Amino acid sequence: MKKISKLLLLIFIISFIVINIAPIVHAKGSISARNAVLIEQNSGRILFQKNAFEVRRIASITKIMTAILAIESGKLDETVTVSNRAVRAEGSSIYLKLGEKVKLEDLVYGLMLRSGNDAAVAIAEHVGGSLEGFVYLMNQKAEEIGMTKSHFANPHGLDDSKEHYSTAYDMAILTKYAMMNSTYQKIAGTKVHRAPNPTEKWDRVWKNKNRLLTEKYKYTTGGKTGYTKLAKRTLVTTATKGDLDLIAVTLNAGDDWNDHIFMYESAFNKYDLAEVITPGSVKDVKDDFYRKRIYIKSGVVYPVTSEEQDKFRVEYKLVKPKRDWKDQEKVPNVVGKAIVYFGDEKIEQVSIYYKHIEKKKTSVWDYFKNALQLITGVNSDG
Repeated sequence: MKKISKLLLLIFIISFIVINIAPIVHAKGSISARNAVLIEQNSGRILFQKNAFEVRRIASITKIMTAILAIESGKLDETVTVSNRAVRAEGSSIYLKLGEKVKLEDLVYGLMLRSGNDAAVAIAEHVGGSLEGFVYLMNQKAEEIGMTKSHFANPHGLDDSKEHYSTAYDMAILTKYAMMNSTYQKIAGTKVHRAPNPTEKWDRVWKNKNRLLTEKYKYTTGGKTGYTKLAKRTLVTTATKGDLDLIAVTLNAGDDWNDHIFMYESAFNKYDLAEVITPGSVKDVKDDFYRKRIYIKSGVVYPVTSEEQDKFRVEYKLVKPKRDWKDQEKVPNVVGKAIVYFGDEKIEQVSIYYKHIEKKKTSVWDYFKNALQLITGVNSDG
């Protein structure tokens, strides 16, 4: 018994020492998703990635493309007549009825907040003339904005075609593009939307399925959820804290809410926006012609860690002044460019403008006064 007591006492002492003296090791987060990416919204810099360029099924995050095309169509105020094809769409639904008339804007809310596949088909038919015509527009837009490893076969993301795919990175690029549109920002960031119901006395009320936006993470500004049997859980979200705007994408994730929170928190703690170029006059110009006469309209900011602050380099390239530029009206507005490098990578380029001096306009009164002075011989001082 004494040996047992001594052994227990020894275990207690060791435990006390470990708890009170040993350094605390914080658990490291991990990403459950098979594919993930986190980018800074304005620059597009990748802050984290895991198999981000692998082609995968994407489920209902497809609807980000459907939404932005509907918004850009300029038809949001138009009324859509719901077709049989729309009503028969499988999966998640906002329960549209054959022949009912719904405002296109409300359909986009139903698409983004409740992931209505019936809304997706109705939108596609109205905006594209047909579902097939709309799919053509989807692929055209994907090519236009640089989604190089994506192909769309439908407006909703259902598993009805092997030719419907994208990557985590491409979906981040799509969201970056969409977030430049204020109407998209508003719709994607809406928690609850009320829409008139033409066949009932009560309105339709849709709560956003994006729980990161509605309850889990206060910095969330928008996004889109997705799920099919083959794609599994997919999720796109956006978040803003301070002056840092981020976009997160996960594909085939077992714990996507926490995946996104982990990526966001890691980046918000690690990165800040560095102002590389400030709008205003360009100083330290060697050419006398340009000195105090050139400026930059828009600045350049870029997300960096504290250890990366000195990795920037700015190269100014100016057009060689021409002889006839003695007449300043012949000097073009844009006379060069400022190229920003981060390490060896070119990350941004902005135009350099020439500051023209406005000629003083002579009024009718000035002409009359000058003529009078010539006649009377009286100068401007009397």
